[in-house]
Amino acid sequence: MDCLLEYSRDALVELLAGMGHKPFRATQLQEWVWKHRATSFEQMSNLPPALRAELAGRFCLRPLEVVEVSESSTGSTRKFLSRMQDGHLVESVIIPAAVGQGGAHSSRLTLCVSSQVGCAFGCRFCASGLLGFTRNLTASEILGQILAAEQIAGERVDNLVFMGMGEPLANMDNLLAALTIIMDQQSLNIGARHITISTSGNVPGLRRLAEFGRPLRLAVSLHGASDEVRSQVMPVNRKWPLGELIPALREWNRTGKHMITLEYILIQDVNAMLPEARKLARIARELNAKVNLIPYNTVDGLPWVRPSEADCKAFCRALMAEKVPVTMRYEKGHDINAACGQLRLRRTAQPGVAPTRVPKIMEK
Repeated sequence: MDCLLEYSRDALVELLAGMGHKPFRATQLQEWVWKHRATSFEQMSNLPPALRAELAGRFCLRPLEVVEVSESSTGSTRKFLSRMQDGHLVESVIIPAAVGQGGAHSSRLTLCVSSQVGCAFGCRFCASGLLGFTRNLTASEILGQILAAEQIAGERVDNLVFMGMGEPLANMDNLLAALTIIMDQQSLNIGARHITISTSGNVPGLRRLAEFGRPLRLAVSLHGASDEVRSQVMPVNRKWPLGELIPALREWNRTGKHMITLEYILIQDVNAMLPEARKLARIARELNAKVNLIPYNTVDGLPWVRPSEADCKAFCRALMAEKVPVTMRYEKGHDINAACGQLRLRRTAQPGVAPTRVPKIMEK
């Protein structure tokens, strides 16, 4: 069944005109969907009963069902697993605001959003790709994660990071359709500066996202400052090596309004040595980028090891000595398997709808 979430107001006007209704009905319907967060057409009391019945027969308002919620030991970070209409599973993470300087606490609520079921990019440290790639999420399924998170949290989501399962820039049509609704003032009304798109280095997708022309924030999963190291953990580097990725990021800088963030997962004996820090610093300075260091979040079945806290801090200090803006982010929800794909990996799709492996798209 089609979902009404991804319909813009213009699309609703066209839809309802085809059903014999005036444009003001589109405004009413949009208000029910986004202002009142209606979960059924029966709630839409100012719409004619016949229209409600016809809409209910053709459309749904919630494209996914939450089947599991895991909460961290601190009771703050929550990860939830959702089942879509075809039975496939996708996961999302609700992240509370951090305490700022002077103990001030922001009310910002962040949602880590997934864009695909599984992932075809096969990053060696990530659980999302262990079950292979199944399909892209629709725009409605992307939007549905936000509404589900608000129901779980009991408050409005006002910050989005597309850092969940999948490569957002490999699902551009649905990503851009969802972003249009997300930023629409009459829909979710989340500003572009509160939306971060993360990419593993999809160069054509980067160029298309730049053409979208909105001041979104960009995070790049670098995880290696040379082709030799990066290819060990990110096979995508063989398709779009640093020699292609870095020029694309320089071009993004000419149109973007925010500093690029270079995400860098620290893995013992792979990329967490001090010579790698100096290479990373050169790239960050070239791009005028900031670096987000993330000690590796252990995934069952993968061989990588989290460095010691002392080694992580030494790597961070080396970047600071090179005058690179850097933060160290310890994964919230480490105790609830909050890294991408871990919850889905533990609880795979129901019988008959197991994810299907496809050839990895990054191999040349």
